[in-house]
Amino acid sequence: MTMVLPGFLTRTIKLLLGRGDRPLHTQAAAVATLVLGAVMLLGSYAVVAAERGAPSANLTSYPKALWWSAETATTVGYGDFYPVTLWGRLVACVVMFVGITTYGMITAAIAAWFVGREQKRQHRLAEAVHDRVFGGERRLSADAEALYERFDRLEGLIAAGGRRHPDHGDPDP
Repeated sequence: MTMVLPGFLTRTIKLLLGRGDRPLHTQAAAVATLVLGAVMLLGSYAVVAAERGAPSANLTSYPKALWWSAETATTVGYGDFYPVTLWGRLVACVVMFVGITTYGMITAAIAAWFVGREQKRQHRLAEAVHDRVFGGERRLSADAEALYERFDRLEGLIAAGGRRHPDHGDPDP
């Protein structure tokens, strides 16, 4: 079991951080999630150590402290477990701060993903409109050039008095 856990953690960290092509907000949210996990694990241990021997302490075991750290990090705070010592409360402040920060970063990453998708959609739409407008303009420009050439030939015929110029051949009808 001891060899399985480090391998699992290594694969999880590589999965969260391994792709360098991820946006910065996604990478930051992944790092914050890893930090939150570490703070919850270490905070649980620290609060049990801080509360040990305190009168009316209810965080007396690691499993209870893990549950407490999860509800503290998410700011649920059921009130079933709480620290009573100064050091326990300081640990609680750290767990709350890291939890609030992490969930804020995750929320921001999700919001940025939605905004990015919408911006890409609007960009594709704007490119399609641009291609339609200016693609049509290029076709019109080529048609205008052809008309200018025809008018130039006609003007040349008129100036020559109706005689055909050997370079132009017959004028187009």
